Amino acid sequence: MLDMKWIRDHEAALQTVADQKGMEVSIAELVKQDEHKRRLLQEVEQLRQERNQRSQEINRLLRAEKQAEAEEEKEKVRHLGGRLAELETRLGDAEQACHALLLRVPNIVSPDTPVGRSDEDNVELRKAGVPVKPDFGLRDHVALGELHDMIDIPRGVKTAGSRHYYLKGAGVLLHRAVQQLALDLLLRRGYVPLEVPTMVRTEAMTNTGFFPLGQDQTYRIGGEDRWLVGTSEVPLISYYSNEIIDVTEPVKLAAVSSCFRSEVGSAGKDVHGLYRVHQFAKVEQVILCEASLERSEQLLQEITANAEELLQLLELPYRVMAVCTGDMSQKTYKQYDIETWMPSRGSYGETHSSSNVLDFQARRSGIRYRDAEGKLRYCYTLNNTAVASPRILIPLLENHQEEDGAIRIPAALRPYMNGLERLLPSAEQPVDKQLL
Repeated sequence: MLDMKWIRDHEAALQTVADQKGMEVSIAELVKQDEHKRRLLQEVEQLRQERNQRSQEINRLLRAEKQAEAEEEKEKVRHLGGRLAELETRLGDAEQACHALLLRVPNIVSPDTPVGRSDEDNVELRKAGVPVKPDFGLRDHVALGELHDMIDIPRGVKTAGSRHYYLKGAGVLLHRAVQQLALDLLLRRGYVPLEVPTMVRTEAMTNTGFFPLGQDQTYRIGGEDRWLVGTSEVPLISYYSNEIIDVTEPVKLAAVSSCFRSEVGSAGKDVHGLYRVHQFAKVEQVILCEASLERSEQLLQEITANAEELLQLLELPYRVMAVCTGDMSQKTYKQYDIETWMPSRGSYGETHSSSNVLDFQARRSGIRYRDAEGKLRYCYTLNNTAVASPRILIPLLENHQEEDGAIRIPAALRPYMNGLERLLPSAEQPVDKQLL
């Protein structure tokens, strides 16, 4: 949410951003509604002032025993009360209409954000690692999962419907190992770990910028004002809602949580295997800092570097993309996506995302700090996916497969896999025997 005065002063530029982001909102209509609301507020305040003055006059007349004149004033006050009630109702309606429009206004974008319509217009910034292209027949992650008896999609569909799965044996161990590796990395960087709610109120989703535009992507708990989160970014930001915090040093938070997304509108797109599923686990990093473009840019680079280090530890080829306007969310000022090489796709697939949100979430959530002069200001917030699983298992299995179907375990993961260096196909040796 942006400051209304700033919106009035930058109406045309903000409409351009809305159009570039594909947001259906009229900034001109918002400005018009705001002017209407302010006119009504002025009338209401004037009438309230007049009513108070006449009430004081009535008391004076009564003390002077001028009953007739007091009754005349009382009649005028009753008339004012009726008019005031009508205007207050109209003001309430105008405030609601203005607020509804304001919630749909996008955040501004950084000057170096590419202009584009979709992810096809994202700009590659750098690559790391060499994509795997061996001379033997590659298996995709589903085939490898079946070979090792670690992924069972048919039973997942039988139990919960499409885009659900079971992880089994080594699949579970790898799923948990990559999460712990990511969490340990963040702990070394000074992040405070939190176990967070995965069900939150509408207010939390709205305050963090996921509602109202993202409701169709979110599962609601029937009959309750609670929603399943698609990222622990929501409860991490909400942890400090309506508080004044100390950001002398940036506040760095991390969480490991289950996440849920309905993926409405993605039918037929990236639905093979584990790429786009309804339930997954994510290690999230969130930072709250002072309202400084320079400092927040440094922190954006830092959280992106954390995700890159994780991929380097997993020995996976990847590239970093500058996300264009048309592929950005409402709340985002600047965004990087990290795409990891997935041999079965013959291309890179998104596995991580880093965002600088400026004070967009903090304004909605009421998170402030005192600057050097003691003035209250809204914090800036940033977020990044340290790792999301089971999607990360796609490149992990496919890039490290060997010709005989075995899977090499990267050195950084071996301490979390009881020192195991290779996963053998389950027909050769069950995973529980391999881990002994």
